[in-house]
Amino acid sequence: MTPRAAQPVLAADIRSFSYEGAAPVLRGVGLELPPGSLTAVLGGSGSGTSTLAKLLSGWAVSGGHGVFDGTLALRPAGSRECTTLEFRGSPDDPRLRLGAWGQHVAYVPQRATDLLTGAAQTVGEELAFALEQRGMPREQMRHRVDEAARAVGLSAHLGRHPAQLSGGEQRRLALGCALVGRPSVMVLDDPSASLDAAGRADLGQLIDTLRAAATAVVVVGTCADRLARRADHWVLLAAGTPAAQGPPEHVLATEAFRLSGVLPQDPADAAPNAPSQRSAAGSASVGALSATAPAAAAIAELAAVSFAYPGAPSWVLDHADLGVRPGEVVALAGPNGAGKSTALKHFAGIARPIRGTVRIAGQDIARVPAGRVADTVGTLFQDPRDQLFARSVLREVEFGLRLGPRDGARRSRAEVRRRALAALDDVGLGSRAGEHPYDLTASGQRLTALAAVIARGPRVLLLDEPTVGLDRHGLACLERLVASAAESGAAVVLSTHAAAWARARADRTMAIADGRFVAG
Repeated sequence: MTPRAAQPVLAADIRSFSYEGAAPVLRGVGLELPPGSLTAVLGGSGSGTSTLAKLLSGWAVSGGHGVFDGTLALRPAGSRECTTLEFRGSPDDPRLRLGAWGQHVAYVPQRATDLLTGAAQTVGEELAFALEQRGMPREQMRHRVDEAARAVGLSAHLGRHPAQLSGGEQRRLALGCALVGRPSVMVLDDPSASLDAAGRADLGQLIDTLRAAATAVVVVGTCADRLARRADHWVLLAAGTPAAQGPPEHVLATEAFRLSGVLPQDPADAAPNAPSQRSAAGSASVGALSATAPAAAAIAELAAVSFAYPGAPSWVLDHADLGVRPGEVVALAGPNGAGKSTALKHFAGIARPIRGTVRIAGQDIARVPAGRVADTVGTLFQDPRDQLFARSVLREVEFGLRLGPRDGARRSRAEVRRRALAALDDVGLGSRAGEHPYDLTASGQRLTALAAVIARGPRVLLLDEPTVGLDRHGLACLERLVASAAESGAAVVLSTHAAAWARARADRTMAIADGRFVAG
């Protein structure tokens, strides 16, 4: 690989950066990215890693919402000229043209769907969009699209609608959209999120290919995973400033890393044969349920359920059977697109089977509106922003509490407020109650959505990829709440690619293979 002493393709001197006059989010951060380098920028939730990614890629300064004091210097691959942009946080600052900058500095955001146009009818059209804007000849464009699709494992899905892809497949698509223009720099925010084992392996190979082609790669996130540990250089952020930097082994040994909240390893990379912590803890209720599976009544059940999306060539679920008992934690595993989220949507009444039956608390919910199913079933979506809509974190949690239960007495305003604040304290967000949910980090948004679900005390708790975006503190909070829900008698069903992590915390792990559930 090119040594770090080589002329950087992108350099940033960030004296300070803030959003719309608020306190600085970043201060005193300097980066130099030589061709072919791999740099990891790590930090706990709220440390500024995602803001740094947006700044390097131009997203944070192109819309005029940020106040930047510093410089960005770009020397694209094959060019002898270096473009240096000097910012002083004034109206006279240069206007960064995102389209032109993005041809050289590609970015895949933490929420991968933010990169997709939403207008393309097929995966192929989505991959071709940026090339069409550049007026690339059609044959060359087709070659680039095919090349990018192969690199991210989507060659078989070029004709599918992007909205029909799973969360992991959409992240692959976003990676392909960034890759297709052959940029000089790739900035990837939490790139392994929602990817299965094959996807993480493909991502590693993709980055190796980029580096061999002299592309500088930056990965940012809250986890010192296998990809980050392959980096040449680490920058550890704490409250927006570098707390440590240097080779990975140096940063890992610092006190700053221990205090940072960064996960020392990806939950998916935990010891594969770790025993279940719930079993080891000797929970009487769970142990009894596990031992008497045939006699215990399922509170949530899929019975011979078959389902396929419109236009899809095969069944996602095919005569699938799964029952979950009160007090039991069941983890759903399987590759991207296997049907894990689809199964959770059936339990929640959001998706309806083409054939078969879904029962909640013994009732067939075929004719029960999803809003009524939610009296019993609480769902944390894979993307928490799909369920956040209120003007403050507190109102978000209060909303569901004000609605019901529909078959019982309405809660008083004082009771609603008390339970909402208690739920926010449980997820560590009590001090953020007055803030808008979209002003929180991805981890904070996920925990806000989780608080809103937990506050209602559901008898069935559905968690879709709940570990994504969480730092060490957020993951510990999630683990505590899952255990508490199960101990109180709720059935918990979670889908995750962190299979080893799930096995250590679930009573059962079920994989989806050919549309059916098998012991994982």
